[in-house]
Order: sequence, then structure tokens, then C-alpha cells
Amino acid sequence: MLVRDAMSTLVLTIGPEHTLRRAASLMADRRVGAAVVLDPETCGVGILTERDVLRSVGAGQDPDRERAGAHTTTDVVFAAPSWTLAEAATAMTSGGFRHLIVLRDGGPVGIVSVRDIVRCWTPVPTAAV
Repeated sequence: MLVRDAMSTLVLTIGPEHTLRRAASLMADRRVGAAVVLDPETCGVGILTERDVLRSVGAGQDPDRERAGAHTTTDVVFAAPSWTLAEAATAMTSGGFRHLIVLRDGGPVGIVSVRDIVRCWTPVPTAAV
């Protein structure tokens, strides 16, 4: 199975000026663990995860004052839609992260998470008779 088969194509994108509270609210509303951060000034693509928000709040920072851009990972490992799920899982395990932004032609087309991969690899339980 390939990344394109497992990825979500509905990607939450935010700007670097979003507050952490707003980013967290958007992630919670959409029930996702990460947002793609698009910075129009640098043409950069980064990722903000629920872990990033937790680290900031845990450090006593104000989520209404902290900006997503200050907590965004910009040294991102990207996946291609044609990667196998094993390649994606290896990248995640090696890098110690749970989400991969999927790029095609330089732009984000999806996001794949550990949960997506596990869902594809886990057999669907059959109903008991």
C-alpha cells in the first residue's frame, strides 16, 4: 500500500502568525494532530503538532501570545504519494515524529500520520456471529 492510499487530503493549513490557541482550536475542531504552516514571506512549508503546543503550554508560555511560526518545525521530512507505507513508517521512526506532509510538485497534497498507517496495516475486525 502507498502513502497516497493512506493520507488525508483534507489538510489543515495555517499561517505563522496564528496564535497557538487558535491553532490548537482549529486542530481540535478538525480532530487532527498537526497543521501545515505555510509562510508566504519565505515560501516555506512547516508543521505544527499537538506536541509543539503542549511543550509551549507546559513551559508556561501564553498560548494567546505565542505564534505558530515560533513553534513550527521547518526542517521537515516530506513524503511523496508514491512512497510505500513502510518507507513512511521508517522515516517517522528514524526521525521520531508522527506526521509526514505529502508533497507533489512542491506543494502539500496530503498528510499521513502514524494512525493512518496503523489503520491500513490493521485487519478490520469481523462482527461476532
